[in-house]
Amino acid sequence: MPLYKTKHINSTTQILVWKVTESYAELLEQVVLNGSNRIRLDGMKSEMHQRAFLSVRKLLQETGHTDLDLYYDEFGKPHLQGEKHISITHSHNFSAIIISDETVGIDIELQRDKIIRIADKFCDSEFQFLDVDSDEYIRKLTVIWGAKEAIFKIRNEKGISFKDHISVEEFRVNVKQTDAKLQFNNLVKDFNIHFEEIEDFTLVYAFEN
Repeated sequence: MPLYKTKHINSTTQILVWKVTESYAELLEQVVLNGSNRIRLDGMKSEMHQRAFLSVRKLLQETGHTDLDLYYDEFGKPHLQGEKHISITHSHNFSAIIISDETVGIDIELQRDKIIRIADKFCDSEFQFLDVDSDEYIRKLTVIWGAKEAIFKIRNEKGISFKDHISVEEFRVNVKQTDAKLQFNNLVKDFNIHFEEIEDFTLVYAFEN
């Protein structure tokens, strides 16, 4: 399938989403890979992960970049050659990237009942505004998880706990934005959180203030 969605957040930030319907062979034929990432691809045991990995390279090519412009630091965080910031995410048959002049993170998650069972592992102060009996409970938990995942991708520091160090402010699903805070060691950072729903998935992206 071609590009599923492109969204220009502002003059320096864009999000691209890909819905993976192609086979592994079709995607591999259409992308350029550097040597180290070809080794990474070959080492993946799941074809779903391989297809997601390749679809991210398709998204890069949509922005005028290629895999040759992408590199990972010692903590596994992706970077683009030059001034732009990039964050990458994929879940099941969706992949997405955000590219910006600002510091950004992105996450996409499938909405599913399973998240209820692990809510106390990543929520703390958020339980003050969550209603477990609401039909929006799973949707809100998915936003909270995605927000914390996006923030973690920005900071990418060992020891950060989603439950203990990142808090998400109260929000309404139809407003599609909120704020969050990271407090870790001597670091305090505020983030603007934006989200939207795509089919049965929640896409969340964070900007560091």
